[in-house]
Amino acid sequence: MVFFATESSYNNIEQASLWVRNYFGYFYLYLGLGCVLLLLGVALSPLGTIKLGKPDAKPEHSLWAWTAMLYSAGMGSGILLRAVQEPVFMQQHPPYTSALPAETLALEYTFYQWGLTAWAFYGLFAMVVGYALYVKRKHVRISATVEDEIQSETIRKSVDVITIITTVFGLVAAIGLGTTQIKGGLNHVFKAELGMTTILVLCVGISCIACYSAWQGVNKGIKLFSKLNIIITLFILLFIFVTSDMLAILNAFAQSTFHYIIDFIPMSLTLGDYNPGMAFLTDWTFYYWAFWLAWAPFTGIFIARISKGRTLRQLLLGVLMIPSLGTFFWFSVFGTSAFQLIEGMETYSNEFGNVFSSIFVFFQHYPMASVLNLTTILLLVSFLVTSVDSAVFVLSMFTDKGSKDPNKKHRVIWSVFILLATIALVLLGNVKPDIDVLGTVSKLLIITSLPFAFFILIMIAIFLKDVVKFKKSIPKR
Repeated sequence: MVFFATESSYNNIEQASLWVRNYFGYFYLYLGLGCVLLLLGVALSPLGTIKLGKPDAKPEHSLWAWTAMLYSAGMGSGILLRAVQEPVFMQQHPPYTSALPAETLALEYTFYQWGLTAWAFYGLFAMVVGYALYVKRKHVRISATVEDEIQSETIRKSVDVITIITTVFGLVAAIGLGTTQIKGGLNHVFKAELGMTTILVLCVGISCIACYSAWQGVNKGIKLFSKLNIIITLFILLFIFVTSDMLAILNAFAQSTFHYIIDFIPMSLTLGDYNPGMAFLTDWTFYYWAFWLAWAPFTGIFIARISKGRTLRQLLLGVLMIPSLGTFFWFSVFGTSAFQLIEGMETYSNEFGNVFSSIFVFFQHYPMASVLNLTTILLLVSFLVTSVDSAVFVLSMFTDKGSKDPNKKHRVIWSVFILLATIALVLLGNVKPDIDVLGTVSKLLIITSLPFAFFILIMIAIFLKDVVKFKKSIPKR
């Protein structure tokens, strides 16, 4: 549809996206809170001792490698896009009136939109798919989580098809938007005006590297790039941390995390003073929740695939806590430092308002700005590679009869298809500059998230029924 779409088609997608957020936004909020509470309940209950694999199995990947892979697949370049822009936006436009300082509230709400709820959506699919894969010995498909209860092959295939379509849309949008930010960074560093050719070269390069990584598999390809991501991320994070006001950052991290924890439920239910209003929720929170939910099946499948040998408790607490705390510290470092820069300006003229260039503008205020810029561009490329290679691997598992180690020809075919689709959309966006083609594809994810929102309820009910029965069948020692 996208290749032949007219302007009216894009308008229809925009309206459908708004319709989903307006009518189901609160449902998404309640669903997100329910997922967080459910995962914590399962992790801390006797069900948490169930192991994904044989009782004596050891984790297939070390905690370091496992964390690197799940973080690279789950967040990726988003933390670079929003590192400065989002905390500053929340400071300049507080979501609601609060007795907290504007800076604390800004970080708290940023944590809320990038924290437990996002990872709960991912963790839920990882838990259910991991249980189906390693305990019940099912194939790697979302439909495998309900096939014992839902006999309709049409329904099961529909779930898998929607997952594939959503993953493809997400990849195309991620590559297109990511390469746009990389181009912006290159323009900023080299004071140039690089154009469409640069984006196309980046798309081809990233897709080729991702194809090679997916070809090598989880251990030889995806894991290595994921570790590289975390090493580079930590370098940038620690450099900004030690060259900024470290005490202020630590204080902001502690206070904002504390308030996030105690305000989490009222924020999730938008109770009383914690309600930012429909317009704000639609533009920000509802958008995020729908986006996380749309990415959850693919990301959850990948996390499940790399979690063999872990208990449900290790999986769930690891998915919820480790990346959330890392993200909170990331935003604390960049957000607090940006707040102090703004405080030192005579007037703030929205210097950090552009999502594609804000982090590069931010680096201008630090030593070794050129090194930081080039390192961030490298990290953007690497994050895109790990997003694409893990998604290609999942798509290949789907089309290779649910195999945990899909045939390499499937990995090549999906890599080529993703590249061609991305190039087509980028070129279409250049032909129709008045239409945000890639943004429109991103909003398609919000529309496709709706079926998953309802599917989650069915999946949870079937999973709990089955896992309780399985736990009772295990002989007590």
